[in-house]
Amino acid sequence: MEWVEFTARTLQEAKDLAVDRLGVASEDAEFEVLSEPKPGLFGRLRGEARVRARVRPAQARQKVDRRERRPRKSEGAEGSPKPPRSKTSGTAKAPSKPRQPAAAAVGGAGAEEGNSKAATKSTPKPAPKPMTPKPTTPNSTTREHSEVNARQVGEEAQKFIDELVTAFSFTGTSELIEDGDDLEIRVHGDNLGLLVGPRGTTLQAVQDLARVASQRRLGDHDTRLRVDIGGYRQRRKEALDRFAVQMAGEVKQSGVARVLEPMSSADRKIVHDSLSEVEGITTRSEGDDPYRRVVITPDNG
Repeated sequence: MEWVEFTARTLQEAKDLAVDRLGVASEDAEFEVLSEPKPGLFGRLRGEARVRARVRPAQARQKVDRRERRPRKSEGAEGSPKPPRSKTSGTAKAPSKPRQPAAAAVGGAGAEEGNSKAATKSTPKPAPKPMTPKPTTPNSTTREHSEVNARQVGEEAQKFIDELVTAFSFTGTSELIEDGDDLEIRVHGDNLGLLVGPRGTTLQAVQDLARVASQRRLGDHDTRLRVDIGGYRQRRKEALDRFAVQMAGEVKQSGVARVLEPMSSADRKIVHDSLSEVEGITTRSEGDDPYRRVVITPDNG
């Protein structure tokens, strides 16, 4: 996502304007302060605040190598192999044999030879060397994130939406629209209001899930994905445009600021964009989500 520059009277107002124009929450935006207003006489500020902002890139989930080598049974607590026990240790005594009659002493030389052979057989074998795991070669599942393109993200998101519509036993078709790194999936069909919800709250949740199933799973950092169901976003945009222009006219006529109802970041962006070219008024956002709202004030400057 490219950097976009915003200017306002204070640094906080510039950041709020950037958040509303980008259509994301404040924690999902990345800021760079270019200049700040300087204090002047009588507590007034000189100059304007300028910031650069962009949508914060999504963090790719780190992969964990689960193929850890289990310690061998012959290895101790610190990983070093234990020496095998010797059957003929210096302190161990062989079980005593019953005494033979004195006549058996004649075969003493043969007995010593047999004992030497038994000692040779009991000599411990060297412990096996621990195996060193071979280096694995990267395959298709460990490819670099830079190889992920917008088409792959869109296809994964469209697949998720299709399966979601089927899981709800609805009948609908999806359409993927590409504009560079901007993607939009539109779902067409009847009786899809359950997936939209009041004021688009369910639709926003569906869009967040689609982003997780596509962008975060593939490690995408730059693509912007939107989901529209049943043409709700277009109808909502047209209604907010008319409402914003009407409120701006009342503010210009009365000279009194108007505070609109709390809106989502996407709806606030529509209001700001609709009134950005209207002369005589200015807009700003105040409050914290989910009660953040747009304020339309007359431009006295």
